[in-house]
Amino acid sequence: MNPGIDLQRTFIQALVDLGLPAEIARTIWLPFPMLLMILGATIGVLVTVWLERKISAAAQQRIGPEFIGPLGTLAPIADGLKLVFKEDVVPSKADPLLFTLGPIIVAIPVFLSYLVVPFGQNLVITDLGVAIFLWIALSSIQPIGLLMSGYASNNKYSLLGGLRAAAQSISYEIPLALAVLAVVMMSNSLSTIDIVEQQSGYGILGWNIWRQPVGFIIFWIAALAECERLPFDLPEAEEELVAGYQTEYTGMKFALYYLASYVNLVLSALLVAVLYLGGWESPLPVELLSNWFGVSETTPWLQIVNATLGITMTLLKAYVLVFIAVLFRWTLPRVRIDQLLDLGWKFLLPVALVNLLLTAALKLAFPFAFGG
Repeated sequence: MNPGIDLQRTFIQALVDLGLPAEIARTIWLPFPMLLMILGATIGVLVTVWLERKISAAAQQRIGPEFIGPLGTLAPIADGLKLVFKEDVVPSKADPLLFTLGPIIVAIPVFLSYLVVPFGQNLVITDLGVAIFLWIALSSIQPIGLLMSGYASNNKYSLLGGLRAAAQSISYEIPLALAVLAVVMMSNSLSTIDIVEQQSGYGILGWNIWRQPVGFIIFWIAALAECERLPFDLPEAEEELVAGYQTEYTGMKFALYYLASYVNLVLSALLVAVLYLGGWESPLPVELLSNWFGVSETTPWLQIVNATLGITMTLLKAYVLVFIAVLFRWTLPRVRIDQLLDLGWKFLLPVALVNLLLTAALKLAFPFAFGG
């Protein structure tokens, strides 16, 4: 049963008990999941921006933000406030409608993807049976917004950045989807909840990273390329294209791009944790630990500890991956556009296809080990 439905029913029933009609109670419930999703994603971005600044500073032997709040923790909020109050400029020869729609089309699918990410065993907004399919479909919308922004800006650097972004996204979406399909094939389900539960029971030994090491590497490389993180930040290469498709954007429109970029990075890290690193599962099974200490699994406080541990493990795995992505920024040189496309089409795509076919063959030959 979807735990989110239980929460919904409890909330609606409480309002009905207070005397409100059921239809009004359902209407009042509707914005809560959306607000929770936006709030959670935004807080994740603020933490990531602060971590990126501190990790980047440490990599360069600097201190980083220090005086804007304790240890510089208010620096991301100061960035956000600055962008909110900046003047919103639309170039005189730009297409105002497409120019405005571009960042919106880029940001909305990334936020919607959080609907299917399980942060814990009982913490998912929507447990869809086709969650992975929905995420792949949503991620394919983003290049349209990037290309639209580059074209509408009436700027040669923006247009080149938009074209690069579309080409890069299309090149890496296919290997990424093939890597995910191998995991789906092993789990016999497109549900993120089912994929995590299929990895449970054996602790760290049950995680998909051991059964899909090639898929894990392909997914992580493709995810970094989709997020346009170094060494794959060709669409906004400062030395070549000023700021790429973002060149003409200011104020809140630029803030949407900034926000979508970091939301996408955290989302990708969360999906790697869910698909390959056991999601909310800890390296040592909680059932094993409870048996060692002679504690019943139905004990109320143990269930609270289990839920807290699940959230902690999901976020810890995700932010370890974010840490690695930030380190890549300061250790790897930017690739050329031809190298980027060659890597996607001539290397990752064939390897991902072979990995999928090999997974199918092993699933037929050893169904007990590969989710049969």
